[in-house]
Amino acid sequence: QVHLVESGGGLVQPGGSLRLSCVASGSIFAIRAMGWYRQAPGKERELVAGITSGGNTNYGDSVKGRFTISRDNAMNTVYLQMNSLKVEDTAAYYCNADALTYGSTGYDEYWGQGTQVTVSS
Repeated sequence: QVHLVESGGGLVQPGGSLRLSCVASGSIFAIRAMGWYRQAPGKERELVAGITSGGNTNYGDSVKGRFTISRDNAMNTVYLQMNSLKVEDTAAYYCNADALTYGSTGYDEYWGQGTQVTVSS
């Protein structure tokens, strides 16, 4: 089993910055990809950013140029630096990992509980 714990959410004014962190723990043999998704009330969950173990990244169109995803493979941690935040970035942000655990025959997808980001003046 893999547990993902997010931190760093909160209330910020438009134009401000926040940094989210997500630590994966458990019987992890390897993590292939990690990422961040978000879900606003009444909307579907959407990809914010993803990163592979090799460092390749991809971003949702609405956050390109403002958000940066990074990863510490040794610490099984993924970060999301969010700059120039907008009101429309308000959502619950969820960490995601594609992980292989000891004794497992394949990769499974895991989710964190989410951390709330609210952008408001």
